Amino acid sequence: MWTVRALVAAVRTLVEREYSDAWVEGEISNFRAPDSGHLYFTLKDGNAQIRVVMFSSKARLLRFRPADGMQVVVRGRVTIYEDRGELQIAAEYIEPKGAGGLQVAFEQLKAKLEAEGLFAAERKKTIPTLPSRIGIVTSPQAAALRDILNILQRRHHSANAVIYPAPVQGDLAAGEVAAGVRYFNASRSVEVIIVGRGGGSAEDLAAFNDEGLARTVAASEIQVISAVGHETDFTIVDFVADLRAPTPSAAAELVIRSRVEVETQAEAVRERLVRAMERRLLEARNALMERAQDGAFARMMDLIRQRQQKVDDLTYRLERSERQLLEVVRRKWEMFAAAVRHYDLRRVLAGIRGELEAGTAALAAAMRNQLLQKKVRIERMGRALEALSPVAILERGYALVFDGAGQLVKDAGQVSVGEEISVRVARGEIEATVKRLSGDKGKKR
Repeated sequence: MWTVRALVAAVRTLVEREYSDAWVEGEISNFRAPDSGHLYFTLKDGNAQIRVVMFSSKARLLRFRPADGMQVVVRGRVTIYEDRGELQIAAEYIEPKGAGGLQVAFEQLKAKLEAEGLFAAERKKTIPTLPSRIGIVTSPQAAALRDILNILQRRHHSANAVIYPAPVQGDLAAGEVAAGVRYFNASRSVEVIIVGRGGGSAEDLAAFNDEGLARTVAASEIQVISAVGHETDFTIVDFVADLRAPTPSAAAELVIRSRVEVETQAEAVRERLVRAMERRLLEARNALMERAQDGAFARMMDLIRQRQQKVDDLTYRLERSERQLLEVVRRKWEMFAAAVRHYDLRRVLAGIRGELEAGTAALAAAMRNQLLQKKVRIERMGRALEALSPVAILERGYALVFDGAGQLVKDAGQVSVGEEISVRVARGEIEATVKRLSGDKGKKR
């Protein structure tokens, strides 16, 4: 009796033994490129489809970017992904159908940078007239360099050329040429930069189709002249540079604004050393690939890749779950927001405000009524008090008499003849002396 894993493993072994090197043609769909560097997509042909995985060690060697809808030819090993029991191809090589990988990569990068505006004419800077210091980024062994120097010497002998040596072919060329452009920008030792090499095949010029080099040239604050290949050769650097020269010799003429026609075109760049190094790297790579075919090493790498594929698969599922959860939260939020919008807070506040204004008006009216009643009462009491006031009696012609001690005189017997008295009338006081007393009693002494 089989376990599921044992059965899948047995079938996988048979499939891999029978289809260890298969070439399959179809259309790419559901393309994914996670951070692991592995590539995942489905290869379709009519109603049939098969999954394809290309691990990062192979994917980084691609010169173009696969995309949905692209017709390709895939070479690889047919296997089974055990965690899902799914047939798939572990791709070793991918080639666009009908076009080379270099050409597809060139067109993809050109479209991308053009969409970003790096080819726009308005961002290109004017080349200075008769610069005294000219920077040249190229290979010291290149024939193109000798041509540039000869023309500069013949047509503008006072110009000084500063050479930044860099390989112009091979895997390291793009990074070294970009480093030369950055060096001149940092040192500010030149007024214009020529980036050049002679002609060659598409593979020879591939370094000048590198995205990193193109962005470095586009970001240069010093004007850059691209002088790569022959007049019919076009690279990405040609489009982002401030000026394209059809040849390295023409670049020397353009940079010094000479009126004299160039008699001969620049000779082809001879890159024997770079090509020899490239051959040695290729031989070393082939030797490494042969050792990689060893069974134990292949099984170990296969196990690692399966684990990496499983991690990518779980990461994809997690991301999909997070997106679904966020979508649920977003819908709930929109539902709550719609409910809140239906509850018109301004209408409630307007009602409360009306009630407050009505209460305030009623309170003000009650206060005014109370104040009026208090005022009437105070006025009435004032009049009563005024009627009882001694001063009011004086207004009717009466007077108040005080003896010398200031006591109110109510009886004539309280004073004696000759005594000083004071009389208070309604308005003022009178000082007087008693001359005569009348009445039943006199003051007792």
